[in-house]
Amino acid sequence: MEPLIKVMTVLPWLDWVAVVVFFGGWVGYAWFARERAGTHMSILATTNRIRRQWMLQTTYRDVRVVDGVVIQNLSTSPSFFASTTILIIGGLLATLGTTEKASELVREFPFAARTSVLVFDLKIVLMLVIYVYAFFRFTWSMRQYTFGALLVASAPEADQFEAQGLSREAFADKAGRVVGLAAETFNDGLRAYYFAFAAIGWFFSPLVFMLATAGVVYILFQREFHSDVLDVLNA
Repeated sequence: MEPLIKVMTVLPWLDWVAVVVFFGGWVGYAWFARERAGTHMSILATTNRIRRQWMLQTTYRDVRVVDGVVIQNLSTSPSFFASTTILIIGGLLATLGTTEKASELVREFPFAARTSVLVFDLKIVLMLVIYVYAFFRFTWSMRQYTFGALLVASAPEADQFEAQGLSREAFADKAGRVVGLAAETFNDGLRAYYFAFAAIGWFFSPLVFMLATAGVVYILFQREFHSDVLDVLNA
């Protein structure tokens, strides 16, 4: 019990509240978006429907070069973000090695909170955790796109579906789901980037941290459920 009390005293109570709000907002929104997508079409749910239609059309094509090119192009986005994330993680690790200088620099910013070196380290560690999580999601998305490419490459010829009594719908369900999972995983990584911007607010004050978290949740909600592109896709 005593070690726990010591850990709790590292940060002021308002900072602990801000951290709880941050992770609660992140995890809570992820759960909310997944549940709401079952009753209200989101960007992800809508595009997953389009991906399944794409895979169904693939079964009617004898030459599937275009499908392979599209999957390759889709996989470049998580590849780019994974490479960028590695650079960010390296920069944050370098910052941990020069914490005192970095902390002094932050103190020069207007309205920035004056904290101890230990608290500043904790804020950097939080950023590291976010980007490490994002890196794993981006790299897993890349692999899932590879699995989708394998499914397209191994699909029977268009005339074999009728000749062998194969189900086009079953293939579209499987391949569309794999490509959709890759997109969902990529979306998790992008969401981590959004919340990383909210975490920057902690360097200014816990209140800014909480407000930034609420702002990110609002922006994500608007883009996933009330964006103009969603209306066009569902039209």
